[in-house]
Amino acid sequence: MSIDFQESLKGTNRLLIEVELSPLQGHRFQSTGFPNLGAAVYTLPNGKEMLLVESAQSIANRLEAVCWDDLNNDLAEELKGLPYVQVMTGEPKKPLTNSILEAHRLNSPYILESGDDAFFKKLQDKTKSAEDRPVDINNLAQVVFGYDPCNLLHGIFFSKKELAGGRLRLQRLLSGFIEAENTCLVESGGVKNDRINPSGDTGKGFGNVPFSRTEFTAERITAYFNFDLATLTGYNLKDSANKLLISLAFWKIRRFLEAGLRLRTACDFKPNNIKITKPVGFEMPGKEDLVMEIKQAIKECAEQGLFADPVVTEVIYKPTKKKKDEEE
Repeated sequence: MSIDFQESLKGTNRLLIEVELSPLQGHRFQSTGFPNLGAAVYTLPNGKEMLLVESAQSIANRLEAVCWDDLNNDLAEELKGLPYVQVMTGEPKKPLTNSILEAHRLNSPYILESGDDAFFKKLQDKTKSAEDRPVDINNLAQVVFGYDPCNLLHGIFFSKKELAGGRLRLQRLLSGFIEAENTCLVESGGVKNDRINPSGDTGKGFGNVPFSRTEFTAERITAYFNFDLATLTGYNLKDSANKLLISLAFWKIRRFLEAGLRLRTACDFKPNNIKITKPVGFEMPGKEDLVMEIKQAIKECAEQGLFADPVVTEVIYKPTKKKKDEEE
């Protein structure tokens, strides 16, 4: 069944989704950690103990990862025809990475800092109007969409000074995070046993190494997703492009909830319900309907010339020598 996003989401500036989660087994779970910080715990003004289980940047990477079929080293079958940038090694040519898997997407050093600068020059040419004037965001959105629509969903920042002085950036349209309420610490530990030399006093082996482990329980765990429809509308893209981006966002969320909730060894969740809180009354489209919309939108975008030609842009990665620091 065709979905009329334009009509059903008309007048909505944000699409907001909440998904109640629970540990797949037991009650404990392990949160994400940050260098020199550990778990991101915080307290609300009312005294409620909170925990950031997964950050916005991590969720963005996980939503990208569901698009890739690791077994076949190719796009997921449902997304075939979607443009992206493929990085290849030199002779013999082999796949190295791509704009979907790279954390910085099109701004990956394997794409923009390679000795093969053909793609870099294309970006320069298509965005050169921004060199001595304000960035034309609509033009930038169209250029980025043509090479990899996922970069519009998850944001891009071209930090190279040769690209409009490092001013080319697009904020995320789709963002998400997971947080837990009324959390309690679960402290435990263990020992990495050295069965040959437990004491480690002879200079051989490591000896037995005890370690501590911090996990959590929570009254409530919720995944939140936010789609910025106002910014998408402001890009003034064609209807087919908007339909692709919205359908793709829903598909990514569904795929992540179905197959991507094993965040860490000791952090494995299951979704209990999906609730769209804005707009009221709008329901999450079914997976089969979304796949149909995506395939139709990909076809329309290709026919309208909105994608790069060829649809998969190939970059041959040629390592470049780093410049030595100038002598004082």
